[in-house]
Amino acid sequence: MTLQDLHLDYSIVEDILKAFLSNEIRKFGFNSIVLGLSGGIDSAVVCELAVRALGADNVLALMMPYSSSSPESIEHAELMIRKLGIRSEEMPITPVVDSFFSLIPGDQLLRRGNIMARTRMIFLYDVSARDGRLVAGTSNKTELLLGYGTLFGDMASAVNPIGDLYKTQLRGLARHLSLPEPIIVKTPSADLWEGQSDEDDLGFSYEAVDLLLYMMLEKRMDKQAILAEGVAEPFYDRVRKMVVRNQYKRMMPVIAKISARTPGIDFRYARDWQEVR
Repeated sequence: MTLQDLHLDYSIVEDILKAFLSNEIRKFGFNSIVLGLSGGIDSAVVCELAVRALGADNVLALMMPYSSSSPESIEHAELMIRKLGIRSEEMPITPVVDSFFSLIPGDQLLRRGNIMARTRMIFLYDVSARDGRLVAGTSNKTELLLGYGTLFGDMASAVNPIGDLYKTQLRGLARHLSLPEPIIVKTPSADLWEGQSDEDDLGFSYEAVDLLLYMMLEKRMDKQAILAEGVAEPFYDRVRKMVVRNQYKRMMPVIAKISARTPGIDFRYARDWQEVR
């Protein structure tokens, strides 16, 4: 099995995701979105899709650098802003983050990264309240399955068009959408500290883990069949543990059931009420 097995018809994917964005945003009475435009491929794809679905006037991009953020991140975000002709605002997170950092030792990078990711989401939801826009999410399927993201930080959103696309599929969609080449080929990074990269943090490449996840989820292959494809057993065991352990990040908070109509269990808006009343 190879990465070619993950290939999609990206023209169809584009049409599905544009319809998804238009329908999901407008059915609750909204017309526009706000998203964090980081300079990375994920947010660039979401931004491009949103403009094609809603129009440039209905998309606002926030750039939220920290003092140590790579200048390249802003440069690549501005590539998309110029390409699409959308409105943008720059909101540095440094003053807010540094007030938290004074309480956190410098060697605790995970805690510091969480503070940065959640601060950016505070800014996004404040602009959402200010302007009456929905927050668009930019977490891809690989990140969601592995739990590689911050709960109530970069994983938070009202609507996410790319959460069912593996990272390697997202690159294929980016090429279909004619995104700027520097954004497509750059090393994936959350830009949470200097020199940080996704694949260094994870300890494996997106190509390797996407193929493994595809065999696990889409093909529903058991462990022995996957190992027979040449996957190393320690790699299989580690990835499976990550998927299982991080299920809580992919769920709404679990609610203890007391009544006959519990939100998310017995009462689901889309099934029970067909229109806003």
